[in-house]
Amino acid sequence: MSSWKSLLLRIGDKCPEYGTSGDFKDHIETCFGVLRRELEHSANDILSYLLQCAQQIPHKVPLYGTLVGLLNLENEDFVKKLVENTQTTFQDALNSGNCDQIRTLMRFLTAMMCSKVLQPASLVVVFETLLSSAATTVDEEKGNPSWQACADFYVTCILSCLPWGGAELTEQVPEEIERVMVGLEAYLSIRRHASDTGLSFFEEEEDESGKGVVEKDFLEDLWERIQTLSNNGWKVDSVPRPHLSFEAQLVSGKSHEFGAISCPEQPNPPSTFSGIAYGKQKHEADLKYPQRICRLNIFPTSKSEDMQPIDRFIVEEYLLDVLLFFNGCRKECASFMVSLPVPFRYEYLMAETIFSQLLLLPQPPFKPIYYTLVIMDLCKALPGAFPAVVAGAVRALFEKIADLDMECRTRFILWFSHHLSNFQFIWPWEEWAYVLELPKWAPQRVFVQEVLEREVRLSYWDKIKQSIENAPALEELLPPKGSPDFKYSVEDDREKNEGHTLSAELTSKVKGRQSAREIIVWVEESVYPVHGLEVTLSVVLQTLLDIGSKSFTHLITVLERYGQVISRICPDQDRQVMLIAEVNSYWKNNAQITAIAIDRMMGYRLISNLAIVRWVFSPANIDQFHTSDRLWEFNLPFLIPSFQTLQILRNAVSKTYNRICDLRKEIASLKKDVALAEEAAAKAKADLEVAESKLTLVDGEPVLGENPSRTTRLKLQAEKTKKEEVSAQESLEAKEALFARAVDENEALFLSLYKSFSTVLSERLPDASRAGTLRELKSVPADAMAVDPEESSAMDLDNENRRPKISQLNGGNPNDVYNIGEKEQWCLTTLGYVKAFSRQYASEIWPHIEKLDMEVLTEDVHPLFRRAVYSGLRRPIN
Repeated sequence: MSSWKSLLLRIGDKCPEYGTSGDFKDHIETCFGVLRRELEHSANDILSYLLQCAQQIPHKVPLYGTLVGLLNLENEDFVKKLVENTQTTFQDALNSGNCDQIRTLMRFLTAMMCSKVLQPASLVVVFETLLSSAATTVDEEKGNPSWQACADFYVTCILSCLPWGGAELTEQVPEEIERVMVGLEAYLSIRRHASDTGLSFFEEEEDESGKGVVEKDFLEDLWERIQTLSNNGWKVDSVPRPHLSFEAQLVSGKSHEFGAISCPEQPNPPSTFSGIAYGKQKHEADLKYPQRICRLNIFPTSKSEDMQPIDRFIVEEYLLDVLLFFNGCRKECASFMVSLPVPFRYEYLMAETIFSQLLLLPQPPFKPIYYTLVIMDLCKALPGAFPAVVAGAVRALFEKIADLDMECRTRFILWFSHHLSNFQFIWPWEEWAYVLELPKWAPQRVFVQEVLEREVRLSYWDKIKQSIENAPALEELLPPKGSPDFKYSVEDDREKNEGHTLSAELTSKVKGRQSAREIIVWVEESVYPVHGLEVTLSVVLQTLLDIGSKSFTHLITVLERYGQVISRICPDQDRQVMLIAEVNSYWKNNAQITAIAIDRMMGYRLISNLAIVRWVFSPANIDQFHTSDRLWEFNLPFLIPSFQTLQILRNAVSKTYNRICDLRKEIASLKKDVALAEEAAAKAKADLEVAESKLTLVDGEPVLGENPSRTTRLKLQAEKTKKEEVSAQESLEAKEALFARAVDENEALFLSLYKSFSTVLSERLPDASRAGTLRELKSVPADAMAVDPEESSAMDLDNENRRPKISQLNGGNPNDVYNIGEKEQWCLTTLGYVKAFSRQYASEIWPHIEKLDMEVLTEDVHPLFRRAVYSGLRRPIN
């Protein structure tokens, strides 16, 4: 890397490039001196790299802004070109809806204004352009209120610039910035309150009327913080102001104008207004302009008492920017996160911000593994502070696990088990040993059980048993060792029957490498007519699974070679449900392999997604929705626990969803190919027509047509391009037919899924008059499993260790261990899954919403089920 690039990249860091100095002023002077010399030879490279650094390391924007200000004193033309390039990039970002680029460039513009590079009036014009677009968007007569997400984003960008430049704007253009503030206040007064329904980490507490407690949304909260900052004279410690050290020099520089920008027009509102049309457009807007963060308040406010209200927002911006732009470099990410330019400690806020991204709904910005690695590196970078903060966050979330959203709960389980695997599975499990005294459906007990099961997957059973030696009783929650349960094994003491003989014969045929066709003939002639469907299915599937049980590769090989045998025995849904049950029976001691085997069978089209839905909602599985991830009922060995059952269902839906996404991409690519083929064919035809229309002398006589050999070549080319056009068109039509079929399958899948959820919930939910809200459902009388007061007080824990009190954690009163009955907990858990599924697949559900309303969400559907679906889709209930 060139020395000037290294200096630009590392400015503000404690690094060898800048020696021992950590002073911002020294860094800026050093970097400026080198850049000034390099401008003659590398002006274009410096311009593009400087703009790239400002966008991708935005917490250093004040330093880059000051640097540009100093360069402006030396080379006005270079800086003018930089401003013009910034304007072009900014307009492109607006047109494409690149939220991150819009936000970071606006901060860079603000920093350049502070360094006298940009005229303050030009920045105000940018603010007013965005504000005008936002106000028009939410206007019900002139705009399209369903696209309020875009308007809110524009206003958020304006507000987020003020901590970096509010003081300078107030000093230099007080009337103009006051006009902007009035406009912002007016916008806040006409916009709709943005409800976080469906995206909040915890189930909302509801009042008696069923309306959630209204709290400030993100934009309202930011506006309040900005007002407080304004009242304090725009004094903020968390934003460095290096330009003040060079103010005497910068004031003599020429301020440049920023070219005019325009905001793209939003889609027109639907011609006939309806809740569905509004909801579809709102969903599209929310996808394009998502809220960047949903705050997760894990720790008490005393942990951040040194911060001003605006400091939380600024540090969150720093942390989110680092997580965004260093997502491929986890060690660099952790290094930047622990060295932000703020004068106070922020470990607790850093943990809250990372967890808020890990648990962000509907999905985190990056794969959860990224946050796992960042947390691990931060624990190593701050060994004396951050591990304790993370442990405190885990305990705090564990306290609230009963109210945590089901999707967030799943992610929390997966993260925590993976995190422990990176730290030798060390955790003070004795703190949570009391969960054994809770009923099997208590969320805290379920959480501990699921974490232990995931740990076994990441290690091995004996290792995890050893890790809980301080709480040996928790061994009860460990999953069984993962060996298969082969019905026809000749090595155990089971009584031998006709199935054992048939299984041995089939094994011999497979080992003898008989073909699938030969085995089908044997089954149809010798097995099925004599022994019937159940024995045939059991023998064939159990034997093939046993042959493929040595490894994942063995399983794939068996399915590839003998999948036709299975499909011949199970051609319809009824038999496929039996097939899934048989797989579950064989791998009852290893839920992970169960899910893998079913997933692979679906991939080979041996099992349909509708069969999986039917199996999930079979009586054996329904009653397990609310219990442990790995709750094994040995008296009912065919049961599979809730988390795994729902995971198999999720895999089925995801596979269908991914297939549709792949087909969409392929169709888009084929459309481009068709367009190119049509263009080539048209050109070839035109060339041929021109050649044929020319007069040519042949043997002294005029003949219509060009040189015969050239004409022949053009004819061949025209025929070839026409064939390619037809071929491309046929490929496109074939893919579109597959897509239409996949969409129909998807619609049938969702209808089946929601009908099944609605049916099982309507059978178990109390009447709507008794339980119309979640609070009422939780308060339905149940056996409370009360304990003696002495026993209860013995379980209480001190605040210093942040150990929870059993009753408080689980929603009970001080005399109850867990006061929600099993039936009520089943309903709460299943409603949580309905909400999670609706949210995750909202983009695929909205196109079918009319049919869903007509066939499932009818007037007589239970209000709690309707609320769960609407909440997941972020659809207004009224």
